[in-house]
Amino acid sequence: MHERNSVAELAAILRDGLNRYSPGEKLPSSRALVERHRVSPVTVSRALAELAAEGLVVTRPGAGAFRAEARPQARPVDTSWQEIALSAEAADDHAPRGVDDSGVLATLAAPAVGVIELNGGYLHPALQPERALAAALARAGRRPGAWGRPPMEGVAELRAWFAREIGGPGGALAGSDVLVTAGGQSALTVALRALAPPGAPVLVESPTYPGMLAAARASGLRPVPVPMDADGVRTDLLAEAFRASGARLFVCQPLFQNPTGAVLAAGRRAEVLRIARAAGAFVVEDDFARRLVHEDAPALPPTLIADDPDGTVVHVCSLTKATSPSLRVGALAAHGPVLDRLRAIQVVDSFFVPRPLQEAALELVGSPAWSRHLRTISGQLAVRRDTLASALRLHFGGTEAAGPVPGMRIVPPGGYHFWLRLPDGTDEAALAGAALRAGVAVAPGRPYFAAEPPAPHLRLTFASAAGTAELAEGARRLWSAYEEVSVTG
Repeated sequence: MHERNSVAELAAILRDGLNRYSPGEKLPSSRALVERHRVSPVTVSRALAELAAEGLVVTRPGAGAFRAEARPQARPVDTSWQEIALSAEAADDHAPRGVDDSGVLATLAAPAVGVIELNGGYLHPALQPERALAAALARAGRRPGAWGRPPMEGVAELRAWFAREIGGPGGALAGSDVLVTAGGQSALTVALRALAPPGAPVLVESPTYPGMLAAARASGLRPVPVPMDADGVRTDLLAEAFRASGARLFVCQPLFQNPTGAVLAAGRRAEVLRIARAAGAFVVEDDFARRLVHEDAPALPPTLIADDPDGTVVHVCSLTKATSPSLRVGALAAHGPVLDRLRAIQVVDSFFVPRPLQEAALELVGSPAWSRHLRTISGQLAVRRDTLASALRLHFGGTEAAGPVPGMRIVPPGGYHFWLRLPDGTDEAALAGAALRAGVAVAPGRPYFAAEPPAPHLRLTFASAAGTAELAEGARRLWSAYEEVSVTG
């Protein structure tokens, strides 16, 4: 069992057994807990720390762990006035100030013990380069000046590395065209705020990443959907959307799009740039999955910004998806005065990305372990993709010619998700709930649409499960839930 689940299970056991001890009474020693529950000392330490954080246990160095004394009853707090303060808006407010984080939390929240995670947005810990990250962080901490204040734009060597990665062999970018950011989500938020004023429309792919929709709405923007097909955004409808909305911003994921997995077709790449330039608009290129390419994928197209000599594209990327949720290091790249505005907003919001984290990222990508890690996940993601596709085909039917299951239009050569079109009339929320009861977490499709969805969908991921056995079992549990919902429906 993975360490994360072991800690949660032991914490639950200790929490349930606390009533056997009086307040202030000592709990069994760590050694006794290790022997009794057959777990590691690290697991015991982390479980006790979890209970201490909940206020249930007090730990005393050298003495052990004790049941916490009962806390005095706090007086009731009346916060009802906040409903008025939080909802009161001036007549000229452009958008509600409330923020819907449900679509984001669906992929961030850790599943309960025993639940197979087919909705996660990050690599399973077994796929993360934990040893390489630990070594990089240790080396970074010893660098001269590692704990000092970094340049506002980011450490120069890291900016130069991102420039080479984003701009490609043609040298389309210099380090001076790059800002280091605190991950991709932060970069997206900065770009949205820099490129569109509150109340403005912003064109988005339909469907698209819920975190981007949430960030746009939190910035007071109005997402306007542009439909996609298997070749990416439909450029005929993109031109019409610019004309109808007056938008000056389009956000897209040209490579392994979330959630569909689509890759923007070669013929459409130039069209997207031409249409945006004609509209006097920017294109935000969210290149989140380039380092999640599968080993059997064809050669990747260059980034859009590498083919953009006019400063139309603002590029967003991150190291997080290919490494660890906690390595929140990404980049914004752009040509022209827009970079000054991006920099100003980032500085005002967060000053800078902590230098030790930047130095650790630089150590990681400069080590031989980096290329080995990318080769490993490239192979593992392909195996996981095929395993889940086969398991879905086994339970849901379908043929090789039709795809893994009826309703799946794309088997992506990169990324980590499948986008399933469900039969008309399927209650996707009910199906997701039944699946969770059956022990598998999946993501309903509604949060991926800026407006009313054209059909019910599910998004399934294959990167966050523990391995191929879990993926096969997750598909079986999903089929069981689908049968339940179909019968009751």
